[in-house]
Amino acid sequence: MNEVASGGWLRVVGLGPGSEALITPEVSAALAEATDVVGYVPYVERVAPRPGLVRHGSDNREEIRRAEAALQLAAAGHRVVVVSSGDPGVFAMAAALFEALEAGEPAWRALDIQVLPGISAMLAASARLGAPLGHDFCCINLSDNLKPRALIERRLRLAAEADFAMAFYNPRSKARPEGFERALGVLREACGPERLIMFARAVATPEETLRVTTLGEATPAMADMRTLVLVGSSQTRQIPCNTVGVPWVYTPRSALGSDA
Repeated sequence: MNEVASGGWLRVVGLGPGSEALITPEVSAALAEATDVVGYVPYVERVAPRPGLVRHGSDNREEIRRAEAALQLAAAGHRVVVVSSGDPGVFAMAAALFEALEAGEPAWRALDIQVLPGISAMLAASARLGAPLGHDFCCINLSDNLKPRALIERRLRLAAEADFAMAFYNPRSKARPEGFERALGVLREACGPERLIMFARAVATPEETLRVTTLGEATPAMADMRTLVLVGSSQTRQIPCNTVGVPWVYTPRSALGSDA
């Protein structure tokens, strides 16, 4: 392919963690103009069907093929929206799209491509719980599909050593449930059993559940692939008065020993 058809564009968007109220107006406007929506089946199904819109759903592990298909549609003159949950740049389709763009047809680089941010699950979960990410934090994907387990555990130890609050995506899969058990072991060793850990499952949906406990009391069964897990820093505190049935949790804005 040596050129792209006129009128086509591509938007990589985040649909937020679940509630329609958390989809940004910018993303809603792109969906209203789209001729094609491309994504993992459950995310595509969150976009209501309408005349003139074709929905292209695919399996969860087909990110690169999905991105290539979206680029081909846009190059042919379609207005294409690639959907992710949460934010497209947080363990989602934006990186896959640019991987496909770099390796693909040179003409694709002339396409009108934009990434439209969304509200990530870690930010939605943090808001529901209070402000556990109120100071320095890091975010780690615990899935070992695309990186070795040893690297995950090394990053956990280093994050704990640096005393970050932590947010974990994809903590415990049905295929390899032992990975999260190992992660909890690393964290208990590095942080101690009293460190706060929070489980936000299906946040911003009718199935939402929240739990606040300690690393010493946490069990692997408390998490699945719909759960966002947060671990506090040594400074993270709880206040037992949250109206959603768990304590408020927050990490103060200044660190121990700071001059602030």
